[in-house]
Amino acid sequence: MSGTSPGDPTAEAFEAQRGRLHAVAYRMLGSHADAEDAVQEAWLRLSRHDPEEIGNLAGWLTTVVGRISLDVLRSRKARPEASYDDRLPEFTVILDDAPAPDEEVALADSVGLALLTVLDSLGPGERLAFVLHDLFGVPFDEIGTILGRSGDAAKMLASRARRKVRATERPAAGGPEQRAVVQAFLAAARDGDFEGLLRVLDPDVRLTVEASGGTTVVLGATQIASGARVASGGATRGRAALVNGLPGFVAWHEDGTPLSVLAFTIVDGRITAITAVVDPARLAALALPVPEREAGGPADGA
Repeated sequence: MSGTSPGDPTAEAFEAQRGRLHAVAYRMLGSHADAEDAVQEAWLRLSRHDPEEIGNLAGWLTTVVGRISLDVLRSRKARPEASYDDRLPEFTVILDDAPAPDEEVALADSVGLALLTVLDSLGPGERLAFVLHDLFGVPFDEIGTILGRSGDAAKMLASRARRKVRATERPAAGGPEQRAVVQAFLAAARDGDFEGLLRVLDPDVRLTVEASGGTTVVLGATQIASGARVASGGATRGRAALVNGLPGFVAWHEDGTPLSVLAFTIVDGRITAITAVVDPARLAALALPVPEREAGGPADGA
């Protein structure tokens, strides 16, 4: 790592923690670049401290990375339309009608990616409490210190986040209830039904769009509903799909080139997060199959 010196006991101790710290930051931030920045900042802070004054180095570094990550998440929430590099993970897309014998293997590989998408729908405090406690076993008292709250408050945040994560676990992703919510969203977007969109969107819904110009994040049901037709306009064919283990939809142009891939996070019957890829280069790289044209016109939801 930049800034460390071979043979330096502090640097060696830090390097021993580096992989775990990166894992913590990545699950907090969903970006390898941002995670690496957080880890590097943790090293800089450690280099300004006397290691002899740190009783538990692993715990101290986890706290520092947690605080840095929390600051980044709060900054993103304050600037919801800012663009971020390396924000979206690679996609695993499985069409509902794709006869794939290795489908379960592909889904298993996508579970980690699906979790990142779900975590993106959590508030900064919820995300930190869930990631640190449920994924890395950090005690709630320590999490509360990072958040500036009590241990009990941190426990409540983790519990709330856990309910949201469980509501979007993979076995339910392709279920009829979640698919119905997706179809209701697509139908309302196609028809320009603003009220219909608001009925299926959580008030704090988060939209992450990857276009040719970069990745943009938009927050709020009203704002997203106002521009929802952009994601579906021009599509002539489409299929329901599982995208990174989440309920989704793939749309194609008339000539068979892909138009968009959408993934939806659904909690208690409402959409809390949407990930949309409309970048032609990214879509081409996915090598999506083109479904056969159905007799009678466009596919459902197109």
